[in-house]
Amino acid sequence: MRIDILSAVPSLLDSFLNYSIVQRAKDKGVVEIFVHDIHLYGKGKYKQIDDYQYGGGAGMVLMIEPLDKLISQLKSERAYDEVIFMTPDASVLTQKVVNDLSLKQNIIILAGHYKGVDQRLRDLHITREISIGDYVLSGGELPAAVLTDAIVRLIPGAMNDETSALTDSFQDNLLSPPVYTRPVEYKGLKVPDILLSGNHAKIALWREQKAEEITRKIRPDLLK
Repeated sequence: MRIDILSAVPSLLDSFLNYSIVQRAKDKGVVEIFVHDIHLYGKGKYKQIDDYQYGGGAGMVLMIEPLDKLISQLKSERAYDEVIFMTPDASVLTQKVVNDLSLKQNIIILAGHYKGVDQRLRDLHITREISIGDYVLSGGELPAAVLTDAIVRLIPGAMNDETSALTDSFQDNLLSPPVYTRPVEYKGLKVPDILLSGNHAKIALWREQKAEEITRKIRPDLLK
């Protein structure tokens, strides 16, 4: 899989993309990630990528020309399954969406910045718009990193134990059940006996029941 991330501040992504599961996935060759600096396609001597919005109002807007040049160049080199814009004015990211995107071959992720991006760029190139929550950040780099991590960990070979991702919260519209590790007892708190029984069928049932119990308490909307 190949992921191209377009950013006005690419250095914000350096640390995130070069450690942990994402880095291991890159080392294994299961994913390629390229970060592109939008400023390299900016206008004039100062590589301008933003301007005042028509109609007045506070906040600068990412210009269409630099982004159109960059996206068009990438599209001329390969076919892309999705061109995704990370923006708060979009549907919120879900595990179902992540599962779908993890099956793609090539995707572009545009990290929004400033007040947003010229609507014509969205009309011309964007195939999917995603928000990571009902709040606003200073830029789209963190949302782009969140989406990238969520996708990469599902790609076969990215994780040492591929079954781990399949039992995460939201995979079956349930939150995860409680988990425990050694020691068996700590400050009077004990690991449930069922988890020490070795009876995998009963353990699976216990986990399913606990997952539903927790989901019903914290996120009952998932059970509808």
